[in-house]
Order: sequence, then C-alpha cells, then structure tokens
Amino acid sequence: MKRFIGFVKKEFYHIFRDKRSLFILFGMPIAQILLFGFAITNEINNVDIAVLDHSKDATTEEIINKISASKYFTITQFISHEDNIETAFKKGKIKAVINFEKDFSKNLIKERKASLQILTDATDPNTANSITNYINAILQNYQQAENKDIEVAYQIIPQTRMVYNPELKSVFMFVPGVMTIILMLVSAMMTSISITREKELGTMEILLVSPLKPFQVIIGKVVPYIFLSVVNAMVIVLLSITIFKMPIQGSLFLLGAESVLFIITSLALGILISTIAQTQQAAMMISLMGLMLPVILLSGFIFPITSMPIPLQVISNIIPAKWFIIIIKGIMLKGVGISYLWKESLILIAMTLFFISLSIKKYKIRLE
Repeated sequence: MKRFIGFVKKEFYHIFRDKRSLFILFGMPIAQILLFGFAITNEINNVDIAVLDHSKDATTEEIINKISASKYFTITQFISHEDNIETAFKKGKIKAVINFEKDFSKNLIKERKASLQILTDATDPNTANSITNYINAILQNYQQAENKDIEVAYQIIPQTRMVYNPELKSVFMFVPGVMTIILMLVSAMMTSISITREKELGTMEILLVSPLKPFQVIIGKVVPYIFLSVVNAMVIVLLSITIFKMPIQGSLFLLGAESVLFIITSLALGILISTIAQTQQAAMMISLMGLMLPVILLSGFIFPITSMPIPLQVISNIIPAKWFIIIIKGIMLKGVGISYLWKESLILIAMTLFFISLSIKKYKIRLE
C-alpha cells in the first residue's frame, strides 16, 4: 500500500511540475466556461441600425429616441432616400433599417393608425428575427404608454421585410460558416502536422541546413496544400449550390480569389503552429482545440459579435474566420464586389504576411 501511495504522490509531483498539464487541467476549463458563457447568447445588444424618416415629426422623433435609448440598438445612420437602403446593407455594418411612412404623426392622429417598415439583413436569420421582435416590443410599449389616457387607441402597424433571405432559410447562414470552419481547420491542421512530422523524424534539420533558404522551405511546404485546399473549397461550393440550393449573387471569380486568400492565411497559421508544436500530437491539439472554439464562437458564424462583451469583440478581430465570413456572405448572398470588401481582404492579407514573417523568424532562430 505504501508503494501505491508513493506512486500516486510521484504522479502528483509530475503533474504539478508540468506547467502544460496544469494549463490543460485548470486553464482550459476556465477559458472554455468563460468563452461559452459570454459568447453563446440569443440576445442582441448594440446592433447598428439605420432610420429613413419620411415624416420627420415629433412622433417619429420620439419613437427613434425610444429605440436609440434601449441597450439593444445603436442608430448609426440616417438615410435620406430609399435608394440608399441597399447600399447601407451591402456595407455590412447596418443590420436593420426602420422606414417611417410620410405624415406618420398625422395619420396616427386622424386615422388612429400609422405604418412603418422594418427591413432586416436576413443573411443571419436568427439575428434578423430577434431584431424584428425587439423592435416590435419597443413599439408595443410605446403604444401602451400613449393609449393610457385616450378613448380611441392609436395603432402602429409594423411591416416586416427580410432582405437577402426572405424565406429565412437557415442553410444560408450555415453554409458560409461551415465552409469557413472546414477550410480553416483542415488547412491549418494539414500544414502544422506536415512540418511537425519532419521535426519528429529529424529531417527538418536537414532541410533547414540545406541550400534552400527558410522562406523557400516554408513556401515549398505550403504550395501543395494550397492546391489541395482549393479543390476542397470547390467541392464545398459545388455541394452547397447543387444540394442546398445556395445562391451566388456575386462574382464566382471574386469568390474563388477570396477563398484562395483565406486558404493561404489558414495555411500560414498552420505553419506558425508548427513552429510552436514539437510533435504531431501537440500540433493536432492546438489546431483543433485552439482554433475550433474561437472560430465557431467568435467569428460571428452562429452568435452575433455585437452582443458579446467588449473584450471578446476585440479578440474576434484577430480571428481570420470572422473576416472571411463577412466576405463570403457579401459575395454569395448580397452580390457585392471588391469595392465593399476591400477592407476585409486587406486584413486577411496583413494576417497572412504576419503569420509567414513570424514563422520565418522562428525558423531562423532554430538555425542559430
């Protein structure tokens, strides 16, 4: 029995001396519960909306102030004409537009009813439904407050219109997200395992002291996987079109170019992971556990980023998948071009250059 107790004590000592084991045991669960607790929510907060007020009277101003005062919405734009609504949606920041009819206040007083239109960006059907429900709830509260002291009740009639996905098909949200996750995880995992395999076999040292420069070794490792990942992307797009009836409103060429850019970004991230991990097992764990949760939770794939706490919103900006989801939804569902997506494209290019530069630096350090 003493031998067994001594053996157990020894195992405890090994665990407490190994900082990586302690991190997996205590750090990962804490990080996961915080991430899940704050990121997984069906509520909306600080959603950017725009207003088109044809009436511009005291009643519409009061309703606008009431909506703006809530924690759920932030009015960031006042649109002057209906032709500008589509432009506002294509920029990607505005998630809803409230369109007041002309003579809103007069109609409410004379006819006891007035109408307004709620247009929502339904590329994310769940968020679109939530936005509509929240706005309707605010309008109902306003009506109840106004109808307390009058005999004939006022009636505000909201008319809802879902833009880009009028049937609210959930597949329109899931296909871009799933495509992003598959491309990122597969690409990052393939390159990270490929290079750590060389490390384990000892052949990486031979490559690094060969006449090939470090950046040539890295690029040479990445090129075959670019081709394989492009084939993977083509299969995913083909299946989404033929089986799930996913529309592609924009340019197929632009979709292909942006997909290649994202694949290169993911492969560069895999290279970076390979410089940190010493074994294939460690690379696999970092690629799966270290990337899967942030990609699913912080990319805006399922849960709206604007509803998350500010620190998580900031962290989401360093997740490449967030920017690619914006790009792919813009091309496939909104039909926008590079004039609307140049910022997201530049961010992915900058991330790619950063990952590759850091990887080359790491390899140079190994040679010294």
